[in-house]
This record gives sequence, C-alpha cells and structure tokens, in this order.
Amino acid sequence: MEANMKPYYVAIVVQLIYTGMFVISKAAFNQGMNTYVYIFYRQAAGSLILLPIALLRKKNAQRPIMSSRVLFKLFLCALIGIALGVNLYHVSLKFTSATVASAADSSLPAITFFFAVLLRMEDVKLRSSSGIAKVTGVALCLAGVFTIAFFSGPSISPLNHHHAFASNPAPAGSTQVVPRAVWIQWTFLMVVGEMCWCLWIILEATVLKDYPDKLVVTVTVCLFSTVQTFIVAVVAERDFSKWKLGFNISLLAILYSGSMVTGASYYLQTWCLQMRGPMFFAAWTPLCFVFTVFCSSFFLGEIVHLGSILGGILLVGSLYTILWGKSKESETDNVADDTEKNEHKKSSQSYPEELQHTIAEVKESTLTGLPALHVQEP
Repeated sequence: MEANMKPYYVAIVVQLIYTGMFVISKAAFNQGMNTYVYIFYRQAAGSLILLPIALLRKKNAQRPIMSSRVLFKLFLCALIGIALGVNLYHVSLKFTSATVASAADSSLPAITFFFAVLLRMEDVKLRSSSGIAKVTGVALCLAGVFTIAFFSGPSISPLNHHHAFASNPAPAGSTQVVPRAVWIQWTFLMVVGEMCWCLWIILEATVLKDYPDKLVVTVTVCLFSTVQTFIVAVVAERDFSKWKLGFNISLLAILYSGSMVTGASYYLQTWCLQMRGPMFFAAWTPLCFVFTVFCSSFFLGEIVHLGSILGGILLVGSLYTILWGKSKESETDNVADDTEKNEHKKSSQSYPEELQHTIAEVKESTLTGLPALHVQEP
C-alpha cells in the first residue's frame, strides 16, 4: 500500500516546489530581473547540479546507448517545453500575478487530457462512471480558469502586511495596476505556454518508453534547454549589464529554481510520468493554486479576489473528480485482468481433462475395431 502511495506523495511535493517558484520568481521580476536571463540561469544551475550526479552514477551502472531518434525527441522536449513554453509563461507572469500563474497552471489537466485523448494515450468511456468523472473534472478545471481570468469580485486584504519579498515602491502618482485587457491577454498567453508544457509532458512520457533511464533523460533535457534558453536570452536582452547577479532576491530565485525546480522537480516529474502517466501528474496541478494563493498573499502582499477563491474551489473540485475517475478506472481494469486470468486458469485446468477423455475414446475405439478418432495436436 505504501508503494502505491508514492506517486501521490511525489506529485504533492512537486506542487509545493512549484509554489515556491511562483512566489520567489515573481518577487525577482518585481525587482527588475529579466525573465529570459532568469530562465537561462535557472536551466544552467540545474544542469550543473544534475550533470555530476549523472556522471558519478554512470560509473556504477550500465546504461543503454541513446539512439539519435530518442536524442531528437529530447531536443524537442527542451525546445517546446522550456525554451518556448517556460519563457512564454514567465513573461506572462511578469504582467500578471503569482496567483494567476498558478491558476493558468491548473489548466494543465484539461489541456493534457485533450492531447492525451487526441494521441490515444487516454481512453474515455462516456458510458462508465470513470469516463464521466474525467470529463466532468476537465469541465470544472476550465470553469475555474475562466472564472479567475474574467471575474474579479470583491478583494480580500493581504494576510500579512509586512512582506518578506517586498517589491520596489511605485513612484509618486503612479499606479501598478495592470489594465484589464492586458491582464486577460497575458493570462491566455500563459495558457498557450501551458499547452507547450503539456506537449512536453506527453512527449517525455513516450520517450521514457523507449529509454527508461529517468536521470539521463532529465539531464539531457536540461543541457539542451540551457543552450536553447541562452540563445533566446541573448537575442531578447543584449544589454549585458542586466545579466549581472548580486546577493539579492534574483540570485535566490535562480538558486531555488535551478536546484529545486530544474534539478529536483524535473526528476520527480519524470519518475511520476513513468509510474502513472501524464494525466495523473497533470491532475495535481490545481493543488499548486491553493498553496500559491496563500503564499503570494502572505509573502508578496498580492490582493486576492473573490473570483480567485471561487475559481480555486472549482479547480480543487476538478482535481478530486479526475483522481476519482482515474482510481475507478484502475479498479475496473484490475477486475477485468483478474477475470481474464481466472478464465485462462480454468481453461488451462480443464484442457488436460478434455485431452484425457479424447485419448480414452481413441483407445476404446481401437480396441473395439472402430475407426480411430483423429486427434489434432494443439
């Protein structure tokens, strides 16, 4: 039972890690950190942490040779999921909030479900309770995301007025309020980034079937993404004075994201994908929204609106509905497998008896002088 619960524990830990990333990276962007430079430093830090571990483990383990086909798929994983998806996602984060970022992240189950069904990696039996539950969960997820994007409602004051990651004070007479149209625009661009992330999850799940070494897959994606994000950062930010790092929140965000997100969570995500598949992992992302609403209000002083609370309730409802459908589907599959095994066992047990009866008839017919029955070997 404990082994069966490991994927659940891993999924929760990954969401906690991403919660920290949303809060700390948003604080770094508020201090003026360039998003493209941040992504490059994050991937480089993760590669520097994981590469020595992979090289040390290589001395003690025999690994299969990675084919050019697998290598190309991992290059696409890095390009689609990180160079394009993560960059687009974090640029959008700069113009919205950590709460909205985690809410857009919660659209992951719906998008992953759509792609998984399209690629026939997920079955939907609409006449079964599990299929209805999965479709209902996806609908609740989309309803939650749209509620957060379009409905604000009354605001709730921050839980803590002494913020750990205070942003730079706004100039006198200015306002930091983002126009509603810009807010909606960047929210949906976040969802586009999530679509890229979903494609990465699904593509990586297929790669793991061909090359099941999780650590090598993770390190290879990190190395590819480091080169790709460096090219993007150089093109987007040519003022190299903005590449300098000091002992501030930007350095903390890079160290945290490089070690915990790129290093730890990518490996844990790969493990979870191999154990339970892309839909199971994506279903846990709404939990990150609940954590982020509290942390962004407490540490950043972000104003939480009623729309975010209602959207969060819908997202949590989608989480439990999808997980219930997945567990129900697993129970049904297990029962079907057990039934098939029992039928096969019964048939194998009854086969020798039938064969003995047939042999007895052959002997009897031979003794009585009747034409012998023809017995065909199975």
